[in-house]
Amino acid sequence: MPPDGAHEARGPEFRLAAGALRGLRQDLFRDAFAYRPMPRMAVDGRITGRLNGRAREYASWTPHALVVAAGVLAMLITWWDGGDGAGSPVSAFLTLLPVLMTLVRPAGAFWLSLGSTALCSALGSAWGEWPWLPGSFLAHLVVLTVVALRTRPRTAAWMWVLTALYGFLAEGVWGHYDANSGPMLVVSALLLLGVTVRHIRRQAQQEVTAQQTVTAHERSRRTLLEERTTIARELHDVVAHHMSVVAIQAEAAPYRVENPPPELERAFVTIRENAVAALTELRRVLGVVRAEDYEAPDAPQPTLADIDALLANVRDAGLRVEKAVTGAVRELPQGVELSAYRMVQEALSNTLRHAPGASARVEIAYVLGGLGLRMVNGPAPEPSLVKPSPGAGHGITGMRERVSMLDGEMTVGPTGEGGYEVAVFLPVASVPEPADARPGRTVAPVAPGAGGGGGNGGRGGRDGHIGDDGKDRA
Repeated sequence: MPPDGAHEARGPEFRLAAGALRGLRQDLFRDAFAYRPMPRMAVDGRITGRLNGRAREYASWTPHALVVAAGVLAMLITWWDGGDGAGSPVSAFLTLLPVLMTLVRPAGAFWLSLGSTALCSALGSAWGEWPWLPGSFLAHLVVLTVVALRTRPRTAAWMWVLTALYGFLAEGVWGHYDANSGPMLVVSALLLLGVTVRHIRRQAQQEVTAQQTVTAHERSRRTLLEERTTIARELHDVVAHHMSVVAIQAEAAPYRVENPPPELERAFVTIRENAVAALTELRRVLGVVRAEDYEAPDAPQPTLADIDALLANVRDAGLRVEKAVTGAVRELPQGVELSAYRMVQEALSNTLRHAPGASARVEIAYVLGGLGLRMVNGPAPEPSLVKPSPGAGHGITGMRERVSMLDGEMTVGPTGEGGYEVAVFLPVASVPEPADARPGRTVAPVAPGAGGGGGNGGRGGRDGHIGDDGKDRA
């Protein structure tokens, strides 16, 4: 054995030859007679997929039947070519055997075909072609084709080289006036080239399919991350607004009480400092989800109170939509109202995109313990007008993400009339009435724009952020 690095020192030609010999040993010598039965054919094609029952079962054996039929044909040709000679039955059997062997031991079938070719030439008629008799010629071509189909392109190249080497040696040693090595090499080269192209094409299709699967998975992940980023941006604005209100109220509270005790002043200072610190950390953590060109919206985030404006907008776009509200309308946490608004918006957008001309209905139910939403649309009156949408499925992903964030439930699916339905339930924990709002309690006046963090009064201006000095900043 040469020492490590000796192969590199001998140049690339040596390494190429050594690699080729290793490939030959691996493909045609190592485990050459290992048992490898030919698998049955898949029956999910355009033709076989229409079969059923026993016919479908028989169709899966089509490749095996074709190989056996080719072997029987080669055997009959050998038998007829041999005439009444005593060697005809033996030659016929030797012609059939390697073809049948390709079904269970492909690499060994190639070596057996070369050996049977030599024996058939010795047992055959003296005036026959050399070195392949007619039956052996067909049998060897079948063996080369089947083995190449069942192995790899490199194996096909090695079999062709060894076949050429056998033909040249047979002609050079024994000689014959009617040699047929040339036709064998030309025909076998064409067959093996076709098989190799088929291998390469199938491998390319598998790689493309795998890449498409990975791309679809990455696209789904990217869509999910984009939707989470959008939700994080919106929640950042909502939470920042409420924390700003807390900080402003904590700073202004001591001035609303005459001669407040020092303990109360310290408590409000602590509240303000914690609110400002929370805002700072919130901007630091969630600031990374903002794109460089992202600007905070001047208008407040929409809520269920803005549904009518949304419905008017989609009506202008040609969608016939109705709204039904049940239960006692009440103010919900702003995150719930924002998510509910976005889901109604997305459901109506999907109706415009995927069912143009259909009617829709939005149902909002204020129930005990939460909020129920139901958006349903009818079938498109003209299905031919529906065009493929590159963003199909992304809206549903975002809706599921919002529902999951709020620990809600969501079901989507087609209706019996051919439309589509989205049903959502968002749980809302009941909040006890604050002490300041109870009868008999005097409420100190609040500076305009500082109170009502979760209500409509707190949404009248731009969502603000608090600096370290406690002042409201756009």
